[in-house]
Amino acid sequence: MAQAPALPGGFELPLEPRLPRVGAVDAVALEERAATLAKRSIKRESKLQALDLAIRTMDLTTLEGADTPGKVQSLATKAMRPDPSDPTIPSVAALCVYPNLVPAAVERLRGSGVKVASVATAFPSGQSPLDVKITETRDVVEAGADEVDMVIDRNAFLSGRYAKVYDEVVRTKEACGDAHLKVILETGELGTYDNVRRAALLSIAAGADFVKTSTGKISPAATLPVTLCLLEVVRDVYDETGRRIGVKAAGGIRQAKQAIQYLVLVHETLGAEWLTPDLFRFGASSLLNDVLMQIRKQRTGLYQSPDYFTVD
Repeated sequence: MAQAPALPGGFELPLEPRLPRVGAVDAVALEERAATLAKRSIKRESKLQALDLAIRTMDLTTLEGADTPGKVQSLATKAMRPDPSDPTIPSVAALCVYPNLVPAAVERLRGSGVKVASVATAFPSGQSPLDVKITETRDVVEAGADEVDMVIDRNAFLSGRYAKVYDEVVRTKEACGDAHLKVILETGELGTYDNVRRAALLSIAAGADFVKTSTGKISPAATLPVTLCLLEVVRDVYDETGRRIGVKAAGGIRQAKQAIQYLVLVHETLGAEWLTPDLFRFGASSLLNDVLMQIRKQRTGLYQSPDYFTVD
């Protein structure tokens, strides 16, 4: 197994002693709190700020078999200027693409401030030999990716081979160099909140910069309770070590109303400090258009037709 990294705040791994201390998650309390926070209403001015923040924390994503360099460059243009008619609308945080399309994204986004993210490590299944995963990670970083979204080996995790999962995250983090690492847990396949908490802690201990809910390729993907579970893990790690970890909610978040619910969750669990692209992200393909429509509605009182904005 790879040597446990020395992390800020003394959060080194004695991996085996830490895992039994993960603790059981009270599923009923978790789901009740998530449901309660989802009902919070916010004023119009705050809603506009939340919609603006939703865009600034968004990883605009295209992960389809029919993706082409032309589609990626078109989406990159939208990532920089989501609404060309309104210069007050901010850029998104990042554009997330498949490894072979990183060069097209890098070319179009150079100098814009929008990050290039790439999935790696045999996305979405994670079922490839480790050397293949590490090579893919190095390749996307060399191609110019600022961020890497890796998937854990759920087969190994669910079989109780935690050291293998830990080792793969450590090795992938090393291969990232200066690029940020987001670790996708694929929470819909983990079965329980206890497993989600354990997988998140394992990934953080191995060096993850972000923990991410889902690939978006299976259902259920992101949900409010599972995201709250991750936020509470991040809170506990911060309380113990002072180390700040980001959270990315991805998959199934399509409406502005949902995005606001997630932002309320972050604010109430971790505070305003986490309401930044450095520490929170949405992974989304169709969310942006709905947010743009809602911004226009808040400002003018009128809805635009959905086809007013470019189709992602």
